[in-house]
Amino acid sequence: MIGSRGGARTYRVTKYRDGAATRERDALAVEEPMEIRVAWSEGGRKRAEALSVTMRTPGHDFELVAGFLHGEGLVAAADDLVELTYCTGPEEQEYNVVEARLSTHRSFDPDSVRRNFYTTSSCGVCGKASLEAVEAQGCSVLPSGLRVSPAQVVALPDRLREAQGVFSRTGGLHAAGFFHPGGRPQSVFEDVGRHNAVDKVVGHALLGRTLPAHDRILVVSGRASFEVVQKAIAAGVPILVAVGAPSSLAVDLAQRFGQTLIGFARDGGFNVYSAPERVG
Repeated sequence: MIGSRGGARTYRVTKYRDGAATRERDALAVEEPMEIRVAWSEGGRKRAEALSVTMRTPGHDFELVAGFLHGEGLVAAADDLVELTYCTGPEEQEYNVVEARLSTHRSFDPDSVRRNFYTTSSCGVCGKASLEAVEAQGCSVLPSGLRVSPAQVVALPDRLREAQGVFSRTGGLHAAGFFHPGGRPQSVFEDVGRHNAVDKVVGHALLGRTLPAHDRILVVSGRASFEVVQKAIAAGVPILVAVGAPSSLAVDLAQRFGQTLIGFARDGGFNVYSAPERVG
């Protein structure tokens, strides 16, 4: 390794082209583990417990944690969080551990969370159980007011790509962004994990007190998995645009909550899998 800058690290590599080998520098996206801890008060005493470990690109870690907790139904608004801090104790990789301290008005049952977290984060025991888990988080059918033209949909992936600074150097990052209907970006984040990129976008909006996102479009650079659609619905996103394909369960979930799910948004076209009335 030579050095690192802004989510990328530079390595010396041997490149083979047309039968010839050369030593050159190559930039790679950074990937490091981050542990998410939740702290809460119980009987006047502080308790803390590790909730999850995710592989992510360092940067905007607090937004990632806030978005993750929102997507899992553990926080609903910025006021549910007292603070987000790096754990700077005796642990190794101290800046790869983030603790979220919940407000006293926010209840937290670690045993219940562990059970629900298994259901929602390990692909669910079945499709029906996964859909019901999203309803249990308090999500409701999305409002129908937002509209977008086909020309605007076609332009969104390029707008997202233009904002991917680290991808331009590494070619190895996903991106997610909130956009206004006219195509103007509100916030764009990158990460090695597509779910992490969505969490950063949602967490940024949560901490900025701009949720629910009924007036914005979420654009993602990869496919639309069930988890991505789940996080978008929890954030109140009425239109989700993906460059890649959606999964069958993602379409089922979008249809259930009235979300306009668009896939294969590239090469001048796209497919609308649910709630097509918002496009036109």
